[in-house]
Amino acid sequence: MIISIQEAMKHGKGKVSLHGWCYRERGSNKLRFITLRDSSNIIQCVVEKEKVSEKIWKDAESIRIETSLELTGEIKKDERAPTGYEVAVTDLKIIGKCDNFPIQKDTSIEFLADNRHLWLRSRRMTAILKIRSTVFGAVHQYFRSHGFYEYQSPIFQPTQAEGGSEVFKVPYFGDFVFLAQTWQLQAEPAIFSLEKIYTIAPSFRAEKSKTSRHLTEYWHAEMEMAWSKFEDIQDHAEGLIKACVKAVLENNKDELKILERDVKKLEPTVKKAFPRTTYTDVLKELEKKAKIKIEWGKDLRTVEEDKISEWYDTPVIITRYPKIVKAFYMKEDPENPKVVLGFDIIAPEGYGEIVGASQREENISKIEDNLKKIGENPRDYDFYLDTRRYGSVPHGGFGMGTERVIAWICGLDSIKDAIAFPRTPDRYKP
Repeated sequence: MIISIQEAMKHGKGKVSLHGWCYRERGSNKLRFITLRDSSNIIQCVVEKEKVSEKIWKDAESIRIETSLELTGEIKKDERAPTGYEVAVTDLKIIGKCDNFPIQKDTSIEFLADNRHLWLRSRRMTAILKIRSTVFGAVHQYFRSHGFYEYQSPIFQPTQAEGGSEVFKVPYFGDFVFLAQTWQLQAEPAIFSLEKIYTIAPSFRAEKSKTSRHLTEYWHAEMEMAWSKFEDIQDHAEGLIKACVKAVLENNKDELKILERDVKKLEPTVKKAFPRTTYTDVLKELEKKAKIKIEWGKDLRTVEEDKISEWYDTPVIITRYPKIVKAFYMKEDPENPKVVLGFDIIAPEGYGEIVGASQREENISKIEDNLKKIGENPRDYDFYLDTRRYGSVPHGGFGMGTERVIAWICGLDSIKDAIAFPRTPDRYKP
């Protein structure tokens, strides 16, 4: 019976049968060393010419990087081997030959992007994708354990939700629709049925930004909650981030080692409460600590977010942004109508905003007025305004950019490595 490499190493000794791909190969006219990889790990396998048939030896000599194969042999501990174990091969079968695999050492970033479908096989990308899977699982676990129902809203949407300059407009049977920037407008109607809902779904932003933090297609973990208070939304956002980091620290120790991630930089997020401050106080701190003076009412830029992240070893929650820089649906602070009951969460280590959130405005006339101010026709939002006409309740929600969280957890230089096939203004294939 074929087992995984990781299972074989747990056995530690005896006969094992494995399958996978050649990760490395070298040897002489008497010995061939084949490092085999599968989804679980890598292991060194040795073919000794005098102990196998002529056919097996010829097959072993023909193996190149990324050849797929099955083999059987005796596993034993060997501290000199890459992962501490070695298999003495007694039988070997080539499944798929591979000549001159195009990805070699010292290939350019652009070349790896062009060959992304092959670069996914690397140990680095395998480790990242495993951590990504853990994060997605933690999102589901967190929300379901807190009484949320999973709910989906459409990708094709009749109206914009965040901003006209960042929306993809696509033809739709003689008309046009928008690709979802967020599930929110179609999610809010469902809280009057299910009360507490969440999703993980793709979102699309037509931003022409080419920074290491931006994708045109990314996965959004979002929630909406009826009967919420502003603090409830902050608590859930903090709880979700803690749950994601905790799950990775518990389940992906080997992957974090492969990525050479310093886990001590992640541990405070699990152990400590997130600092909570206000936009106004942040401006004061920027001027005092960093000599950066920002006019009140201007949104925080990357340079300011990076400076703020230097002050904390956990994510920080920044609340009560100016109304003029936030979306039309955010609720005014009853104590100060110039700001909204909204917040962003800034990740440490310069990874930027990872959560955007707010209490939702309940006053229908204020929503209509906000729509007019951004050049939108309130009649186009009748379905949304109906949620305020028929039994509205206090409610709120947030969206978490999963790729930004994954990039931070993994310590990546670019968000592009946090997803299998990144989409940017310059790239939509492979």
